[in-house]
Amino acid sequence: MSTCTAPHTAETGLLEHYVKKILAAPVYDLAVRTPLQAAPALSALLGNQVLLKREDLQPTFSFKIRGAYNKLVQLTPEQKARGVITASAGNHAQGVALAARELGIKARIVMPSTTPDLKVQGVCSRGAEAVLHGQNFPSALAHALQLVETSGCTFVPPFDDPDVIAGQGTVAMEILRQQQGPLDAIFVPVGGGGLIAGIAAYVKYLRPQVRIVGVESQGSSCLLAAMRAGERVVLPSVDGFADGTAVAQVGAYGFEICRDWVDEVITVSNDELCSAIKLIYDDTRSITEPSGALAVAGVRKYVAHHGVQGQTLVAVNSGANINFDSLRYVAERVVAQSAL
Repeated sequence: MSTCTAPHTAETGLLEHYVKKILAAPVYDLAVRTPLQAAPALSALLGNQVLLKREDLQPTFSFKIRGAYNKLVQLTPEQKARGVITASAGNHAQGVALAARELGIKARIVMPSTTPDLKVQGVCSRGAEAVLHGQNFPSALAHALQLVETSGCTFVPPFDDPDVIAGQGTVAMEILRQQQGPLDAIFVPVGGGGLIAGIAAYVKYLRPQVRIVGVESQGSSCLLAAMRAGERVVLPSVDGFADGTAVAQVGAYGFEICRDWVDEVITVSNDELCSAIKLIYDDTRSITEPSGALAVAGVRKYVAHHGVQGQTLVAVNSGANINFDSLRYVAERVVAQSAL
C-alpha cells in the first residue's frame, strides 16, 4: 500500500481565498445538489458507516460540470464570442460542452483517440466539436494548446485553474451541509487534482479535523509521486484503464493546496477498481466508471491498513461514463478475483 502524509504548514489565507470562491460559484445554474447516500452493504462489510457522494447523478454523469460551468460563466463577453477550446479524457469535455451550449459559446474539445465512444458521443450530442488526437491525455493537451495559439479561442483547463477548482469545491460544501454529525474522512478520486484541491480547501478551512484522502490508480499516481518528491513530477507512462483520471502530472494550482492539506494518498489496482464497481452496484444499483469507483476502492484499502472501526467515511463517486462493452471486462475480473 502506497501512502504519504503531508505536513500541515500552509497559511490558511490560501484556503480562505478558495472558500470565498467556492461559496460564490454559481454552479447550480446547471449542476445539481447530489445526494449523500448511505451504503449499508459496504458499511456492514467494512465495519464503518460509508456514505457515497453521488456525483454520477450530475447532468453529465460526472462532477466535472461544476468546474466547467464556473469557469465559462466568468469569461468576458469577448472571450465568449471567440469560443473555447479544452482537452479532456471525456468527463470535463462533456461538462464544457453542456456549459458552452447553455451559455451560447462555441466549444472545440480535443480528446485522446482512445477515449470511450460514450464520452465522444456525449460531447457531440451537446453541440461541441470533438477532435480526436493522440493516444493519451498529454498528447491531447499539447494539441489543444496549439489550437489555442492559432485560433484566438480561450483555453478551459480541465483541472489546473482556480475557477475550475472552486467549482469542484462545491462538492465539499454540500458534503459538510449534508453530514453535520460525525465525519472522519473524505475519500476523493485524483487525476489532475482539481476535485481534491477544492474539497481539501473547503473542508480543512471549516472542519480541519476531517481527514482528506486522495485515491489514485496505481498506473497514474501523479499526486503521490509529487507528494513524495516535494514537487510536481511527470510520470513516464500512464495506464488508461481509469481513463477519467489518467493524468501524468498533477496541476500546479491544485498541488499548492494538496501538498499541505491532503492527509494521505492511496493507490489501488485495476482489480481493486473492478471490485469496487461491483460493491457500488450492490448498494445503489448504479454503475460507475473505473475512475468513479476510486474512492470506494480507497476506503476498503484504508480500513484494512489502518484497522479503523465505527468511523464515518465519505467516498465521492465521481462519474458513471463507462462504455457498455467495458462492463464485460469488469465483470470478468471480479469473477476471476472471487475464484482465487
